[in-house]
Amino acid sequence: MPIRNIAIGRPEEATNPDTLKAGLAEFISTLIFVFAGSGSGIAFNKLTDNGAATPAGLISASIAHAFGLFVAVSVGANISGGHVNPAVTFGAFIGGNITFLRGVVYIIAQLLGSVVASLLLAFVTSSTVPAFGLSAGVGVGNALVLEIVMTFGLVYTVYATAIDPKRGSLGTIAPIAIGFIVGANILLGGAFSGAAMNPAITFGPAVVSWTWNNNWI
Repeated sequence: MPIRNIAIGRPEEATNPDTLKAGLAEFISTLIFVFAGSGSGIAFNKLTDNGAATPAGLISASIAHAFGLFVAVSVGANISGGHVNPAVTFGAFIGGNITFLRGVVYIIAQLLGSVVASLLLAFVTSSTVPAFGLSAGVGVGNALVLEIVMTFGLVYTVYATAIDPKRGSLGTIAPIAIGFIVGANILLGGAFSGAAMNPAITFGPAVVSWTWNNNWI
């Protein structure tokens, strides 16, 4: 990928109607994803007396996040590309597929979507929205490497199925593959680091609960 493909973008691009429309799509898609994903954990806790940390809870979270992301990517794909993740947006920028300014709009929209989803969850469930954290006995270094590997796998999947201009027409295969890799990674990493793979999905719950321990991971 030639470095010359990386572009900052013109200042007016940040307020261009097309960019703002794409940003709104990212906001809505991220809201849908976080509301469904985090909400599933709250619901499982209510039905099982705080059993979200059990194997059944992990499977439930995996399925909910996979389905939620499939829908979130699908509804935003034709407008913004359906990134739903600052890591994906950053990867698209590095790959020369999005300008820096447009990427900033996307990331702000994604973070706001996560915050609004978390606020809505706190209101409609009258529950504390759980923030992501490390399991007992898991070191910061271990969790960091795990999150890097899982996030790379996710971004690579998105790039190969939804962004790469050489991919051809894959139709619904792209959002299905993206949902599947997230679901699989949650089954792998959920018991260790929480398997976030997405700075936005951790940001909203952290803001609402004001819990920032190891959130940077």
